[in-house]
Amino acid sequence: MTVPSQPGQQPSLGQLVGEIGQDLSTLLRQEMRLAKVEMREEARKAGRTAGMFGGAGFAAAMVAVLVSLAVVFALAHVMDAAWAALIVAVVWAVVAAVLYANGRTRMRQVSPKPEQTVASLKEDVPWTREPRR
Repeated sequence: MTVPSQPGQQPSLGQLVGEIGQDLSTLLRQEMRLAKVEMREEARKAGRTAGMFGGAGFAAAMVAVLVSLAVVFALAHVMDAAWAALIVAVVWAVVAAVLYANGRTRMRQVSPKPEQTVASLKEDVPWTREPRR
């Protein structure tokens, strides 16, 4: 707070307006820093989740290739080779299902809205409306 020029004197209107401007500027800078931190955290979560979806896509492609090979072997060769290819395809199908389920669960936890910043701004609104003494 600015000290009045003479003892017992109230601060001038200009000083009060200056203080309010300074306080609002500080508040906005702090809110922007908080929003940046929150957005970085959410971007990291989204990146990890995208990686899981990529893994699920790769696993699904492997399923398609190996199931196709199993059908070819089943029609063209002995049953043993076809069953082996089919078993590997089933393993890839399980991997794809697990990756997809984990990715879907994590994607539900990602929030693009900066929750703490919104809550903090809601708390600041009444403060800005109060007259300063």
